[in-house]
Amino acid sequence: MLYRIAGQYKTSYTADQALFPVRQDAILLGIILVIAYVVFPLTASEYAFKALLLPVLVYALAALGLNILTGYAGQLSLGTGAFMGVGAYACSKLTTIFPEMNFIVAVLLSGFFSAGIGVVFGIPSLRIKGFYLAIATLAAQFFLVWLFEKWHWLNNYTSSGAIETRNFSMFGYYIAGPLAPTVVKYYLALVVVTLVTWLALNLTRGNLGRIWKATRDMDIAAELIGIRLMWSKLYAFAVSSYIIGVAGALFVFVAGDGAEPNAFDIPLSFTILFIAIIGGLGSVMGNFLGAILIVAIPAMLNDIPPLFNLTLESDVQEYINQILVGAMILFFLIIEPLGLASFWGLIREKLIIWPFPH
Repeated sequence: MLYRIAGQYKTSYTADQALFPVRQDAILLGIILVIAYVVFPLTASEYAFKALLLPVLVYALAALGLNILTGYAGQLSLGTGAFMGVGAYACSKLTTIFPEMNFIVAVLLSGFFSAGIGVVFGIPSLRIKGFYLAIATLAAQFFLVWLFEKWHWLNNYTSSGAIETRNFSMFGYYIAGPLAPTVVKYYLALVVVTLVTWLALNLTRGNLGRIWKATRDMDIAAELIGIRLMWSKLYAFAVSSYIIGVAGALFVFVAGDGAEPNAFDIPLSFTILFIAIIGGLGSVMGNFLGAILIVAIPAMLNDIPPLFNLTLESDVQEYINQILVGAMILFFLIIEPLGLASFWGLIREKLIIWPFPH
């Protein structure tokens, strides 16, 4: 009887609107946080941090930003990778122009530049929707990646247009850059992802979240009841792009050690989109489940051939991973279109009424 809810009475509106109305959900979250903050740093290897934990955190954060725009507000976007690039290049310029700026402040501020660009490219959503909006954001993808490479002031006049990272310290310890310990980078990414996820949860559960859902479900009806569609869509683009921009800064300075402009090209946008779809559109938790499935499983499969004394070329291994990801997308679109979050919700409902079959 893991999910026995008998006796959990709500005696106030505050209790009824709690983030976790069922006590077991809060306990489960507490266990997950203990594993993330305590168990992983004590037991994970260097490879696990670089190939699994850090990419999962960064990709889950980027998928969370896309999910707010697509899953909650119903606006399609194929420019996620480019908006991540805006956050990364903005963080690079901030730390170059203001070398004494705290790195965490620079990461959080870089999201505002991405939010501004997102609002600019979100203006077409006021007139077009669906497939045509996706094409408009795809145009933003091509334009921004071209800008990263050609605008030399933005890339600090590097010949390749790449972002070159340096070491950032705080209280006498390196927290980002080549000399920073991997476990410190992990904690930095984990804290930022935790705070942004908490803010996203409260936004989607509040008045703004209800406005986005009304816009997504039927924008004409939403406008008839007094919702201003222009501000609803632009707020969605701004919040989404801000989160994606923060994820882009972490992608370069924490999960990696620099990046070239083509790192933010279309494949990255589609990877984030696949994570949001597999995890479940309109779900915060689903982004983390989708990131684990898309990022972690292919990385772990790379260790299977050596167990059988097999040697695969890197390009062959990459093709196998792509085939696996495509198969997983088809599987979930057919078997569980609402994603892993819906699958977990079904399991949770079964646990609540167990052992009764109805």
